[in-house]
Amino acid sequence: MMTSPDPFDLEIIANSFVAIGEEMFVTTARTSQSTIVYEVLDFSVGITDVRGRLITQGNGVTLFLATLADAVQMILGKFPIAEIQRGDVFVLNDPYVGGGTHLSDVTIAMPAVVGGRVVGFACNKAHWTEVGGATAGSVSTSATEIYQEGLQLPCLKLYDAGVPNEAVLDVIRANVRLPDMSMGDLHAQIASTRLAVERVEELFVRYGDELMDAAIAHMMRHSAEVSRAALRQLAPGDYEAEDTLEVAGGEPVRICVKVTVSHDRFVCDFTGTHPAVMSPTNCTRTGLESATRVVFKGLVDPHSALTEGTFDPVEVRCPDGTVFTAQRPTPVSLYWEVLARASDLVWHAVAEAVPDRASAGHFATTCADLISGRAEDSDELWILFEPNAGGWGACEGHDGARGLVNICDGETFMIPCEIVESRYGLHVEQYALNVSDSGAGQWRGGEGVIRDYRIRGRDVVASGMVERALEPAWGARGGCDGSVSAVEAIRADGTVESLSMRRADVESGDVVRVRSGSGGGWGDPLRRDPDAVAADVRNGFVTLDGAREIYGVVVDPDDFAVVELSPRRGARS
Repeated sequence: MMTSPDPFDLEIIANSFVAIGEEMFVTTARTSQSTIVYEVLDFSVGITDVRGRLITQGNGVTLFLATLADAVQMILGKFPIAEIQRGDVFVLNDPYVGGGTHLSDVTIAMPAVVGGRVVGFACNKAHWTEVGGATAGSVSTSATEIYQEGLQLPCLKLYDAGVPNEAVLDVIRANVRLPDMSMGDLHAQIASTRLAVERVEELFVRYGDELMDAAIAHMMRHSAEVSRAALRQLAPGDYEAEDTLEVAGGEPVRICVKVTVSHDRFVCDFTGTHPAVMSPTNCTRTGLESATRVVFKGLVDPHSALTEGTFDPVEVRCPDGTVFTAQRPTPVSLYWEVLARASDLVWHAVAEAVPDRASAGHFATTCADLISGRAEDSDELWILFEPNAGGWGACEGHDGARGLVNICDGETFMIPCEIVESRYGLHVEQYALNVSDSGAGQWRGGEGVIRDYRIRGRDVVASGMVERALEPAWGARGGCDGSVSAVEAIRADGTVESLSMRRADVESGDVVRVRSGSGGGWGDPLRRDPDAVAADVRNGFVTLDGAREIYGVVVDPDDFAVVELSPRRGARS
């Protein structure tokens, strides 16, 4: 039994796993068919050990932090390890088990096998533009049960020792509106996992089972030690927060958390959160665990590579059947909105424990738009689905980031305007920062974005998936709240119709406007540096009236020099 592996070997092996994850990520983006994958990068990749414990997770969507390992454990629970062969490919998207989130997020897993022994799994989870269901794009704002949201794939073997299961592939093709695109993304996922399997097998052949097993165990222990060491730097205690979730088609419902921080545990108890609702504004337990892990990782160790050991101190408590822990057949296609709000809730609670790093609330919504239709001269269906960036909260010493995706979207991006106009029946008329006097503070909250799509097709339907449409991001330490988000239809006659959490037909010539909110401000606005206020006015981020009324600074409209300071500022200097 090897007791003291060479530290250089351990470092090489650990970095090799990280490199494999990065190679998987690039391979998926370069070979996929849909913009949601190759432009937005709405997917995640990783490698687990033979027990289904995460060894590495490549760049990608942070909201998948609790999903890949659970998927492998689901596979191991259904298929005996002795019967799993090289070349097997497993597929699953069940939202309620196996690391599932919603039906559009499809997980592919493939075993790495050396000498007849399974040594690990490569996993790829990606958002498919189409998995069937009641609406084009498979994300509904009005679903009342899972069966309206698309095709369910309950942990199936898609390839058996390298031989495709054509029956399963035929079922998938027959149930999606864009079979070429969905199958193209499927094969991109398989390509990335096959590549990773080859790399992992090469490592085991090079270093041998004993050293590799020891290296993986070392990586797990080291990650856990790093997390606990960081926890010991936090002030122990109980931290609580509550908020309201703006449910699609219903009244806002209560969400709450109690975070207990100790020197070796990070316990998040969501008891008291509202029961699941008969709308797609729910997530399953996997999503709640991911939401908690995102905040924990950012809190204790945001920079180093992670493993399953990173989250050893984390415990999530919540009764079954809440909006955070939905059960079959509750709809969950808008799960990401719930997940983002859960992360924001945990962050709001623990901000008191890290006053030197705490930021105000961010826009906390994906502010997604889903638009489908056909060209005037063609029957071919196109479907645009994309998340949108928004404003982040300010913190001590720094204004909030502007135009950045929300906490759970990670490495995702907005689709470039040129791609939108070339692939869809849309013309981008505006793409700008959503400037307002909201989010004021000694340090200002960052701005969201505005994007206008002029409709140029027929049979076009649009919807928006938006949280924080009623209550804005929270300010901190005397800072002001941010602004709300919205998706709207601006009709040809000038009337404006909300598309936030609803679906409607839009006509050629109408405009669909996406407007994401700003983050909250930090600190009293009257303490902001007057020269910084003048620069904000010059750059168009603060109005002249806002500078005077909110910041107590009179700015010359011609040369943007500070003309006068309000007496209110003197009392606080």
